Amino acid sequence: MNILFVCSRNQWRSPTAEAIYKNRSDLNVKSAGTSSSAKIKLSAKIILWSDLIFVMEKKHKQKMIQDFPTETDDKKIIILDVPDEYQFMDPELIEEIETKVNYILTK
Repeated sequence: MNILFVCSRNQWRSPTAEAIYKNRSDLNVKSAGTSSSAKIKLSAKIILWSDLIFVMEKKHKQKMIQDFPTETDDKKIIILDVPDEYQFMDPELIEEIETKVNYILTK
């Protein structure tokens, strides 16, 4: 399964999520950001690659749908409600992401 994690600048939250899940043999993971200043910018190609998209906040889903309406039309996009108050690989961030993502993945 191809999973995409999205936040704003692709600096802390989505790269942390990517790092958590990148070594799972049953998953292919990538991360991107919605901001023009993102390290890896969200693109049509990466959206089309994904089977499942996790966004950190509602605004990320809204921006993605606004900028890529065709590509997101039939995509499952899940809002994790993870606020932008953590650093990369912050233990609390890891716990919050794992709890929410694992719950969805085990459904």
